[in-house]
Amino acid sequence: MKIALVTDAWHPQVNGVVRTLDTVVGVLRKRGHEILVISPDQFRSVPAPSYPEIRLSYARARTIGRRIEAFGADAVHLATEGPLCIQARRWCRRKGRSFTTAYHTQFPEYLAKRTKLSPRIFWPYIRWFHRKSETIMVSTESVRNQLRSESLSHVHHWSRGVDLQNFCPDVLPPAEYDHLARPIQLYVGRVAVEKNIEAFLDSDHPGSKVVVGDGPALGGLKVRYPRVHFAGRQTGPALAGYYAGADVFIFPSKTDTFGLVIIEALACGTPVAAYPVTGPVDILTPESGAMYDDLDIAIQRALRLDPADCIALGEQYSWHASADQFFDGLVSQERRLDCHMSRRILAKAIFARV
Repeated sequence: MKIALVTDAWHPQVNGVVRTLDTVVGVLRKRGHEILVISPDQFRSVPAPSYPEIRLSYARARTIGRRIEAFGADAVHLATEGPLCIQARRWCRRKGRSFTTAYHTQFPEYLAKRTKLSPRIFWPYIRWFHRKSETIMVSTESVRNQLRSESLSHVHHWSRGVDLQNFCPDVLPPAEYDHLARPIQLYVGRVAVEKNIEAFLDSDHPGSKVVVGDGPALGGLKVRYPRVHFAGRQTGPALAGYYAGADVFIFPSKTDTFGLVIIEALACGTPVAAYPVTGPVDILTPESGAMYDDLDIAIQRALRLDPADCIALGEQYSWHASADQFFDGLVSQERRLDCHMSRRILAKAIFARV
């Protein structure tokens, strides 16, 4: 199958959306599918306001459309709600081409954090962008229910995965852990305002706090929290070591739809402390994580959990299953279109006989 993937989030960006798309594309290519990725690095771009690490690219709808046509795509997937996908959507609508979309990020809440405006202001745009797609791919039941409440009911389940060969409890922890007071409390992810990291750094639970990741808020947080250990960006076995050697993983975000870092921590045997919000409530069990409106209480409870239960839950997530779900969403779309065409052909035949 030839799949055209249009996305405003791609390398060199480092985030859960990019990791999800990159990994699923890799799995599908190994299975023999052809994937055309149309991404910001292929066009001129400008830094996003208040977030210069993210580049916003613009291309004309017909420019994107020509690439899709030349590729001979069987399916078109629009991964994000940014400029490239807007233009791809425009071309698909003009040409009568079907397309699928995905809701990766709590976009209204994300924009609200950066603009200080109400999230409700941005929901009309979300409804407009996704309403004409054949399928909206979502990662959790909470997101499914949220979109349904916004009159977006054509949803398809697409979960996430974890590389179990890399993220496991046997990885060696970083050397700096030897000099840190226990319990070691870890955050991994983008260091940005929408991640609510300050809620973790302001918590009062004794021990050491470690932040792994990079982002626009990093410099300011280093100044405000000099006692916190900022390890910068980590990948591969080094990142897995930070998870495996920590006593508890903290997920303070209230704007994520899933949280890849949660299942990576679990696979390494590290219990999770989080708020009871979308993402954690869809993943965590009482045996693998603690969710509470008071983060200190969540941390205290998570530290009592058995790592074996965390590992058992983390091992339930695989990228091969995630790729299956993504592909099923595309195939389901094609089946619906085939059925629609069959009904039209049948109706014409009946009408001709009459």
